Amino acid sequence: MLCPHGLSGEDAPAPTGALPARALSAPPGTGVVNPFAPQGPSALGRPPAPPSRAEAMCPRPESGSAPPSLLAPGTERDPYPLYRTLRERHPLVYDEPFGAWLVSRYADVRAALADPRLVVPPPGRTLAHLEGGTHSAHRALVSPAFRGAALAALTAGVERTAYVLARRLDARQEADLVAEFCHWLPTAAAVAALGLPYEDTARVHAWCRTGLDHLGGHHPELDAFLRPYIARRRAHPGVDLLSALCTARADGHPLPDEAVSGLAGTLLGAGGEATAHALASFLANLLDHPGQLGMIRARPALTAGAWAESLRRDPPLHVVSRRAVEPIGAIPAGATVACLLGAAGRDPARFADPDRYDAFRADPGDLAYGCGRHFCPGALLARLTAEHGLHALLTALPDLRWVPGFRPAPQGLISRSPRTLLVRPR
Repeated sequence: MLCPHGLSGEDAPAPTGALPARALSAPPGTGVVNPFAPQGPSALGRPPAPPSRAEAMCPRPESGSAPPSLLAPGTERDPYPLYRTLRERHPLVYDEPFGAWLVSRYADVRAALADPRLVVPPPGRTLAHLEGGTHSAHRALVSPAFRGAALAALTAGVERTAYVLARRLDARQEADLVAEFCHWLPTAAAVAALGLPYEDTARVHAWCRTGLDHLGGHHPELDAFLRPYIARRRAHPGVDLLSALCTARADGHPLPDEAVSGLAGTLLGAGGEATAHALASFLANLLDHPGQLGMIRARPALTAGAWAESLRRDPPLHVVSRRAVEPIGAIPAGATVACLLGAAGRDPARFADPDRYDAFRADPGDLAYGCGRHFCPGALLARLTAEHGLHALLTALPDLRWVPGFRPAPQGLISRSPRTLLVRPR
């Protein structure tokens, strides 16, 4: 789901506007104490007290009816009424049909994402799975790889790819930005950033769709494909991001090939489906607000804030799962915790008028691509993809607008975005 400003979890700003402990506690009658509610400056940093008998029980709704569920009819079409109910009445609740504990308020979701007692469920080889060197490996990727010549190469690759795709639409009377732009730009940009052959973009894209996401993952075919490139970069490093990974050091030692391959997969996953969904929502929000789009056209420096706001309002992943490695209040060890980014981003206790898209919102938050030890290192790549993608579209297609009568319709429960964006390029 990205610190949109490219900050590591250790460097990311602390959340503002946190709710008071009383507001974050579970409503009376549920029998559950919310373990993510602030209880003091170091509440999450120390082991939890043994849960009481009441805390160890699954939550019971006040009325005696079944708790709300993500699998309820109509939720996929419009999840926001359910999110509102969860935030107001069930900030921590066990969703039996979905098989997970739901956390829905902004402060609680942010705390859960950063809690070391909640880990990324296997399978997956992400920064959280690099035993003994999580934060060092994180810095080894984020710090050296996104600077200097490597950053210049990344930016040039993203920019060049975006212009190629945008110019292909120039002569069209009508186009679908999802199928012809959003679908391809993130993967092609990640391939260019890693210094992989452009002609392999299509099959790398297929792997991203079948085995990777913004948290990385394991894909045997991708591993086999990357192996000879890793060997070459170790022997003869260049200025691309794969070279930066191959030459980075964690705790004084080079990253092993498995870590390099896993982190490359994380970047490709971030540059794949998740960013494609985020880019589609970003373009939809701006095309829905032509006045704001016009201001960004005149002042491109505003694009980063507009991107962050879109991630708040319409994150590419609405549900991010974690697994409890020890009991946390009412949550037993081994349980799945579903962090509802889609609900947290529209929490009225954290954001004024949260359903409104405001490209100039002063503080849109930073949850969509993770925080803490699970921060996604593809955050900067995704932001650059969005910024240069938008700039390329506005430059190549200055009259870009919706096809008359078209309205974007977001779809999906776990990942959510418009599946079609019909536009008039000229």
